[in-house]
Amino acid sequence: MKRVAIIGCGAIGGVIARSIDRGDVDAELVSLMDTQPEACTKLRESFTRQKPSVATSIEEVLSLRPDIVVEAASQEAVGQYAERVLEFSDLVVLSVGALLDAEVYQKIVEVTARTGKRIYIPSGAIGGLDVLRAYARAGVSRLRLTTRKPARALGATVTTPTVVFRGKASQAVKAYPKSLNVAATISLAAGVEAEVELIADPNTDRNIHEIEAESPAGRLRIVLENVPSPENPRTSYLAALSAVTLLQELCSPKRALAFY
Repeated sequence: MKRVAIIGCGAIGGVIARSIDRGDVDAELVSLMDTQPEACTKLRESFTRQKPSVATSIEEVLSLRPDIVVEAASQEAVGQYAERVLEFSDLVVLSVGALLDAEVYQKIVEVTARTGKRIYIPSGAIGGLDVLRAYARAGVSRLRLTTRKPARALGATVTTPTVVFRGKASQAVKAYPKSLNVAATISLAAGVEAEVELIADPNTDRNIHEIEAESPAGRLRIVLENVPSPENPRTSYLAALSAVTLLQELCSPKRALAFY
């Protein structure tokens, strides 16, 4: 049975941890870590099966020999801990925006080349990554993300749909680190940096992502209308479910089907 540790006990980390506790993921949850340890303790108190430790440092997490560490905290956490984690464990990264930092990305790639450990990126709040990865083989000439979110979730006081950001994915993930990790995910999959537009919309209660891509192999347009996470409206419930699905695949001793 795989041993899993989770960094970040917020909305998404909580969904993942409770899925392991219910037995939806065939794994042992060995450790929880958060900048607010009380969040870990509160989450652990809701469990009926798992008894993870509450760690206060990454060294404490790694001392428990996890096979997989799940980052569900922040881009800063990826920068702080990814290199160290990959010395000993595979890493699931949810704050994908961190990987658009060239220095962080290069250091992580060097560690994985040396240790043989892997980084896994869930599909998150979007779809079509399989197509984008295939398009990348032929070259992607155009990649665009238009995201529309409830204005209140973005802290915007507007009465009509308003563009609050327009620019490159690398700029988007810095300006809205909790809201636009999908921009990094599609950029990494396609091998080109996406053009991004973020709209604060007072008339919607969904997180809507429209992805457009062009390649010699074809043209893609996907629209997803996601229900926001009840605990964190800036992110989609789908993002947590995709992470759980990935963990199910990584932790399953026998996988009859694998989708790529």
